[in-house]
Amino acid sequence: MIPTITSQDPWQPGYTYQLSEVAGTSFDPDFTPDLTPQEMLELGVFTGRYIADFDEFPKEWHEKARLAGRGEKSSPKYNFFAVEAGQSYEVWKAKGWIYEEDPRGWFQWYCRYYLGRRIPQEDSRQIKRWKMMKRHLAQIQKACRVGDLQCRPRQRQALLQWGYDTRKV
Repeated sequence: MIPTITSQDPWQPGYTYQLSEVAGTSFDPDFTPDLTPQEMLELGVFTGRYIADFDEFPKEWHEKARLAGRGEKSSPKYNFFAVEAGQSYEVWKAKGWIYEEDPRGWFQWYCRYYLGRRIPQEDSRQIKRWKMMKRHLAQIQKACRVGDLQCRPRQRQALLQWGYDTRKV
């Protein structure tokens, strides 16, 4: 029997999806993120609010995650590099980056992909977007000394939000 998940996301009441792969396996060969969703949350991404308001994902993803408390506002202090990074949700929508199956964007897609959900056309689109972020990694490598985490913190935070571990660069 194929496991079915019912989303707890208030942005998607009643949404269900099936897991066709074992969690953390069978990734497209072109998709090789450095970090798992859990590792990203533990390091600090999306100003601490991204998944703080729903429990769709495994409990252990929340245990050490840098998340704002219920009722607390999001803040860059929850980000690994303690800076704002990325575009607003309004920009995401205007650019066509939001897919109806994942109204919170790329990271929600990645979490569900990691758990084993597959939507071939959307997976291909999101993996292409992920690969395009690599240009920012090259810019950091060109401009910064290895290990200088103070160099280009916004760019590093943005890459962290896409599963690239810039602590190694």
